[in-house]
Amino acid sequence: MGIAVVAGAGAVAAVVVSSHDGAGTTNALSSTAQSTAATSSNGTLPTNATTGSSVPGATSTSGGVPVVPPTTTTSPVPATTAKLPPPPSPHGPRRHVFTVGVVDDSVAQQDPAAADSAVSLSRRAGFGALALTATWKAGLTAPPPGSLRGTLNAARAAKRAHMRLFIVVWNGLGRNTPRNAAEREQFAQFTGAVARAIPSAYAVIVGNEPNLSTFWKPQFGAGGSDAAARAYEDLLARSYDALRDAAPHVRVVGVGLSPRGADRPNGIRPTHSPTAFIRDLGAAYRASGRKAPLMDAFAIHPYMLTSKVPPTVSHPKTTQITLGDYPKLVTLLDEAFRGTPQRGRTLPILYTEFGVQTTIPQAKLAAYETASATEALRVSPELQAAYYRKALALAYCQPTVKGLFIFHTFDEFSLDGWQSGLYYADHTAKASLPLFRRAVSDLRNGKLIACRPG
Repeated sequence: MGIAVVAGAGAVAAVVVSSHDGAGTTNALSSTAQSTAATSSNGTLPTNATTGSSVPGATSTSGGVPVVPPTTTTSPVPATTAKLPPPPSPHGPRRHVFTVGVVDDSVAQQDPAAADSAVSLSRRAGFGALALTATWKAGLTAPPPGSLRGTLNAARAAKRAHMRLFIVVWNGLGRNTPRNAAEREQFAQFTGAVARAIPSAYAVIVGNEPNLSTFWKPQFGAGGSDAAARAYEDLLARSYDALRDAAPHVRVVGVGLSPRGADRPNGIRPTHSPTAFIRDLGAAYRASGRKAPLMDAFAIHPYMLTSKVPPTVSHPKTTQITLGDYPKLVTLLDEAFRGTPQRGRTLPILYTEFGVQTTIPQAKLAAYETASATEALRVSPELQAAYYRKALALAYCQPTVKGLFIFHTFDEFSLDGWQSGLYYADHTAKASLPLFRRAVSDLRNGKLIACRPG
């Protein structure tokens, strides 16, 4: 999750750990990924698939909110496969509307000229959309006066640059989780107020990686029940309604899942896998009896285990969900929501965070702060560009995926943060910049890849 770089690099470092170590132990994740990973083709989709049955909802409630039964970890892979639409033509209209976006709070500058410069560099890199964050705190039902000044500067610059604006409204770290109905209603009203304050917003993403204790607590309730999915479903429902009242034109994007999690209630850092969380979210929604949808699109952050892992690697035998696991993701959404007012199999999907970290040359280290122990997990700028190209090609060929967002235009200043930008921290271009720009141009011109139907 992108936290404004100017707000402090320590928080960003926590985000990086959460997205890449959802199981709580690197060795466990690495072992699983190495033993079960399989390389997928560029957008190849299964044919003659059958649809699966719906996931039953819980029947009991706690404080008026449905109780989700304990998560099962014995069935990490969906037992059925949802029938998928055919992949798009590389020369069809999709190539013009597929969103290539960036997540970078560092462009939200108090100085309008600085914001305009940062947005312009993002646009010239090839990005057509920008995602920025707004943080709720307990007691707030609207942003404090002046708190959105930098965001509004970036929003105006994005509008001039013809970039779509996405706002991520979230609660920050887990200690700030809205823990009861009253706080979740405050969050929802805050979300609506943000949408009113930023009229150029195209979409609002509600929350960030609620399947991780870094961002949402508690994860588990009595008997190992999924407290996070139950509470987040209530938050998303309230936020959807508040946004419909405040800004009916704004798309509501839900969840923003981490690609990994452990499903261990008694673990050192309790987390849910995306597989379990989607199922439990569906169960909570069914049990709530809600007659309206929860979201207009579904978001997930399909980071690979490390930047050295190609984005085409899939995980057919584990609970992980990354770019190569699209059929698994669609099947889970189908199982969770089929037969309800909420779309599942056809629900638009957005990959709202994806990043590949690069090595930092000696000549550029003066632009960064602190040391990092992860240099061995980074790749060259040229390989970064190749992986971004593969990611764009793969996502484009997945018919219900509407866009891919890169995590940052510019590297974070702290080397304990995230260095997946196309520019170094001093805003000079990496060797990956022209290659990424070419990949986006090739996508728009129908030259990136020919999607295969099965």
